[in-house]
Amino acid sequence: MKRFINLFLTISILLLSLTGCGLEVSNDVVYSQDERMSESDALKELSSLLTKVDVTTVSNPTLDIYSDEVSAADTLADISTYPLVVETRADIVIEIAAATEMSSSSPDDWIVVVANNFNKQKFKVNGKTIGVNIRKITSGEVVTYVLNGDYKPNVFIPSNEAWGLMLESSGIDITKIEDRIAGNTAGILMAKDTYNSFIDKYKDATVANVLTAANNGDLLFAYTNPFTSSTGLNVLTAMLKSFDENDPLSSKASQALLDYQKNSPPVAYTTAVLVNQASKGIIDCMVMEEQAYINKPELKDYVYFPVGIRHDHPVYTFGWNDSDMNDAAKMFTEFCLNDDSQRLASERGFNLHDDYKAQDPGLTGIGYISAQSLWKQNKNGGKPIIAVFICDCSGSMKGEPINTLKTSLINSSTYIGQDNYIGLISYSDDVTINLPIKQFDAKQRAYFSGEVKSLIGSGGTATYDALLVGVNLIEEAMKEVPDATPIIFLLTDGDRNQGYNYNRIEPIIGGLRIPVFPIAYNYSSTKELDNLATLNEATTIKADTDDIVNQLRNLFNVQM
Repeated sequence: MKRFINLFLTISILLLSLTGCGLEVSNDVVYSQDERMSESDALKELSSLLTKVDVTTVSNPTLDIYSDEVSAADTLADISTYPLVVETRADIVIEIAAATEMSSSSPDDWIVVVANNFNKQKFKVNGKTIGVNIRKITSGEVVTYVLNGDYKPNVFIPSNEAWGLMLESSGIDITKIEDRIAGNTAGILMAKDTYNSFIDKYKDATVANVLTAANNGDLLFAYTNPFTSSTGLNVLTAMLKSFDENDPLSSKASQALLDYQKNSPPVAYTTAVLVNQASKGIIDCMVMEEQAYINKPELKDYVYFPVGIRHDHPVYTFGWNDSDMNDAAKMFTEFCLNDDSQRLASERGFNLHDDYKAQDPGLTGIGYISAQSLWKQNKNGGKPIIAVFICDCSGSMKGEPINTLKTSLINSSTYIGQDNYIGLISYSDDVTINLPIKQFDAKQRAYFSGEVKSLIGSGGTATYDALLVGVNLIEEAMKEVPDATPIIFLLTDGDRNQGYNYNRIEPIIGGLRIPVFPIAYNYSSTKELDNLATLNEATTIKADTDDIVNQLRNLFNVQM
């Protein structure tokens, strides 16, 4: 009977593969998506599979001794990579850079709807028609572009006033014309069961108690990138305030943050990553704006409480001498505050918790910038990163895609700290180790730049062969630096068409628990890469050739 069952299963699997249904079958073995190997079994399987992978190691890597210093402006893509979600024609057109919670798709589209309503009215100033364009962009990115690039919108509507203070402290001529146009708070979400246990033990829902509970192992608390996320910056400064009530930027606060980060989950690239981790039960406590929480039914079993400063979306203008432009900006602001516009805001989850008083950390704009720097220094809990960059050099990457990859990777690498350990792999039909993993000092950085510049596109796409080689490099490096955090960055523009398939390598990646961040160029569907990313709580970065530089910059800022 057993022989019959085995024969039946074998024939069934072969028939499924021949008809194109069910799991893909190749390279002898099929694993289910939910199977996770032990670490020891994964290492044995890795060693076995690598015997069938053709690998070449560059014996004399190119040293880029003529590399120019990369400025902050070099790491910024053209501002057009952040879309105008409202465009109009008028005698006077004001461009507004608006926070993404109100400039995205429904229900996060409040200012889009209000702007369209405003433009229909054909208002005039001194006989000239006025209109507004809306650019969808995070508050942190606006500050980055204004301080380091040549972009300056006519009006800036961030989530909270911290960003305005940062610009003002940096010498930017900026004027606040309204404290609030859509009320909101940022806070902490906790699974209901966790919240009930938390309150029983710690009594009060405060940032300090959340951090204590996390340190005691009573919950897993995760937050977002404070360089781009308003909630991430807000909660970071609230954390620092809880570490030292008198001076959130003191050495005491810095040491407490370092100690906390040693055992905390990695900072999330986006809020979507947090929601995904929560839905899988990986984390039970995270940051979020109240308006976003209200509009996510999948979080109905979570309890929200506000912390930090309010997110009331103040309105800023920059130093114009044009009175008509100023009048037009004030007219639009007043339109945002009329009864109809505020009713729309309330329908989309704004204007709740109006009784909440800000828990101000007492920081100036320079103080917020210092808090970001302090986080950057301590975010990895004192542990170095061991990372391998795996670059697709197949024929489809030839030309603009690989040229963009090379420029963006070199420029963005300025965000990689010298205490980390970096290696480089390229692949097409076969796999090449361009640069073995070493500490990213000035010499390794020059080798990295030289080898990246030498990449060319041709041949097939043996993605998962290259991934196995990258995993092996990291495992070997971890023997030398055991207290490091491993990461793989996979840069590709197409599906694998040679070598091992996803089903074959998936249990190995899952068993070794190395996060893989796929960076997908010009992909229409990234399902397989998404599955690869979520194996170990990473995320897929979807980018076209225009905005990859921004995507890499922000990813490295969080991870490296």
